[in-house]
Amino acid sequence: MNFTRWSARLPGTQRRAAARDDHSSVPAARAESVRPKATAAPPDDTSETPAPAPAAGPALEALPARELLGLLPAPVALLHGPEHRITYVNAAYTSAFGPRPSGAPAAEAMPELAELSLLPLMDQVLRSGTPRTVKSRKVLAGSSYTVTCTPVATGAPEDPDGEAGVLVYATDVTDHAEAAERLRASERRHRETAVTLQRSLLPQDLEQPDDLRIAATYQPGGTDAAVGGDWYDVITLGAGRTALVIGDVMGRGVRAAAVMGQLRTAVRAYARLDLPPHEVLQLLDVLAAEIDASQIATCAYAVHDPNEGHLVYASAGHLPILVCNEDGTVHRAEDPTGPPLGTGGTGGTGGWVHTSGTIPLPPGSTAVLYTDGLVERRSEDIDEGVAALERALSGAKGTPQVVCDRLIRSLGVTAEHDDDVAVLVVQHPARTGTSAELFHNASLDLLGGIEAAPRARAFATGVLASWRFPVELCDLGVLAASELVANSLQHGTPPMRLGLRRTDRRLIIEVTDGDDHLPRRRRAEPADEAGRGISIVATIASSWGSRRTPGGGKAVWCEFALPA
Repeated sequence: MNFTRWSARLPGTQRRAAARDDHSSVPAARAESVRPKATAAPPDDTSETPAPAPAAGPALEALPARELLGLLPAPVALLHGPEHRITYVNAAYTSAFGPRPSGAPAAEAMPELAELSLLPLMDQVLRSGTPRTVKSRKVLAGSSYTVTCTPVATGAPEDPDGEAGVLVYATDVTDHAEAAERLRASERRHRETAVTLQRSLLPQDLEQPDDLRIAATYQPGGTDAAVGGDWYDVITLGAGRTALVIGDVMGRGVRAAAVMGQLRTAVRAYARLDLPPHEVLQLLDVLAAEIDASQIATCAYAVHDPNEGHLVYASAGHLPILVCNEDGTVHRAEDPTGPPLGTGGTGGTGGWVHTSGTIPLPPGSTAVLYTDGLVERRSEDIDEGVAALERALSGAKGTPQVVCDRLIRSLGVTAEHDDDVAVLVVQHPARTGTSAELFHNASLDLLGGIEAAPRARAFATGVLASWRFPVELCDLGVLAASELVANSLQHGTPPMRLGLRRTDRRLIIEVTDGDDHLPRRRRAEPADEAGRGISIVATIASSWGSRRTPGGGKAVWCEFALPA
């Protein structure tokens, strides 16, 4: 094959040669236009001899293609015909892959092209006459190459229909490929660390209150999405009340997960104070600004009281709670919704004041708390996603975990989802038959003065006996009720009320009054005539506590675990 003649037919070769010829004529023309006309001068021994003009370099057409390709440091191969028979391989190609026999088909003599998946690509290049490039392909030997396949005409100028060929030019990018792989491995380790931290900060076993059935799901985003700060929690507050929490720290990675862990710990601490939901968020707002002013978080905090039949909630920029009734009707928790945590100002300097709202949660209903990863899509408004969740919830039946899984599937959340998702499903089961017999309530208004105490003891004795508790538990329950009533009569104000409640797992005794001063346990001296009531209750009961009620009073309660 005439490489000199073929080189002139490489794509772009003729244009570059013509451009060089044009540029080479410019200096001469310019020199003629500015050079002064020579005048006759007598010979002078001191005159200087003009310097000879530099010799012009060889034209591109004069350079043999074999020599050019042989000097290239990158592997080059020339193939021709539909079978891609070998016409030429340069020294770099031989050094990289070994010698290749001329005239042999590439499919038989060049296994490296098959490893790089180039054989179908070269067929496309021959058919289309368009160059194609593949990036960072690896051969079995371990090296990586970026390869360009360019169509060439190998026939003579007088034979334009000559057999076409493909010029294969490979660039070794092994170092770049290994660096990219190290970077990807580092990102994977970073993501795995964030996922591990995230999961370790979430509750490992959800608390299961007596009156509710709860399940939760957390799914991190796909491998291309960094882990965020979504979290959920269930906190038993005592006296049958339960706090439900869902939150989302904006941002990604370990930092967001760490902030989430701090906020979740703070929520659990504030919840133990048994404050109204809006007061919990008010405290959390101040803390979020102190933790990291650049991190913004949303949170919804709700409290369920089995005696009230609804959720009391407050929201800091979070998506609305959804409640599906037994008949499939879905209700959306409306205002109040405050700004996200960390943006409402710090305590004592003004800022947003959160408020609480209520949404019914009757027996047989299901409540769903969720983060934006479940309903937010780049191609649609988030309200459309919430509406889609409402439709999915209206038809979701089964246990809380089954409902969780169905909502995830219905909203199209997969392992490659671009955001992490947290879902908390809460069911208030409707009990009938023998199950309903295990749940009872009884209450007595404490009217009058000190004479209310014996009436309270008689009432507690009769109720506990009717509930068929063991004699020992009845005696302890009556003693606890007597001490709580006496404490309220001495330190509280009307209206006063004694409440008894049994579940399948515990007995709850609660006394409410109109004074908001919370009792505390203290050590009574031997000579003291008072101060022992709360200590007695704390000693005989499984747990006890107190909280302020929305009407301005307080509630003091204790619990007894029922025998198995």
